[in-house]
Amino acid sequence: MNDYLSCEIREVASSASRQSKNPRLLPLDERPQEKLIDKGPTALSDRELLAIPLNMGSKGKNVNILAQKLLERLDKENGIPTVKELALLAGIGETKACSIIAMLEFSRRRWCVAGTRVTQPEDIYTLIRHHADRQQECFICVSLNGAHEVLAVRIVTIGLVNKTIVHPREVFADPILDRSSAVVVAHNHPSGQLSPSREDDEVTERLRAAAEILGLGFLDHLIFSNHSFFSYRQNGRLSGVDVAQSF
Repeated sequence: MNDYLSCEIREVASSASRQSKNPRLLPLDERPQEKLIDKGPTALSDRELLAIPLNMGSKGKNVNILAQKLLERLDKENGIPTVKELALLAGIGETKACSIIAMLEFSRRRWCVAGTRVTQPEDIYTLIRHHADRQQECFICVSLNGAHEVLAVRIVTIGLVNKTIVHPREVFADPILDRSSAVVVAHNHPSGQLSPSREDDEVTERLRAAAEILGLGFLDHLIFSNHSFFSYRQNGRLSGVDVAQSF
């Protein structure tokens, strides 16, 4: 192979590498920033939203991979991590960590879901819909006060939803600390299929019974995707609950 051809190959490889790391070199319909301008923030997935402040990838990782790793870490957090904790992720570093955490804290102060009043399953779906693009099932618990205002929305577990992993002590530990009066639980089905499984039914009944013992109102269990949701309450699948009665 002559030197000229070798140089050409290296240049093509280098260009491909730059394109994989820089969102500005992606096709227009795949660029998060252009998508945000054209369609608004609700059209972007969580990963795409994180890719914008990350801006550029790092050596060995493109920005989409970096955003996905960051998203997986944030899914496991009950609050906003520290700069030092986030900077430990390969490819993040202190500068990117500061930008992400500043963005998260500003959002928390201005538009936190706490205080939102829910009266129907659709209200809960609006709060959790952005979790629908996860590749694994995320089991979520929403803590509510006596007026059915949101106190917190938390991911309890990540992985297959079954009665071994989704244990009442894990689901209700934080709502008890929140001094909650009621809860709504939910989980996504990555397949998009919304029909409850036998495991879903077993988990629902176990949590409902445990909530009753604890004096917590167990208002609903939602199974959701990007496009819709299934409500145990609306479908008459919760023991002792009047379907016509609002939250």
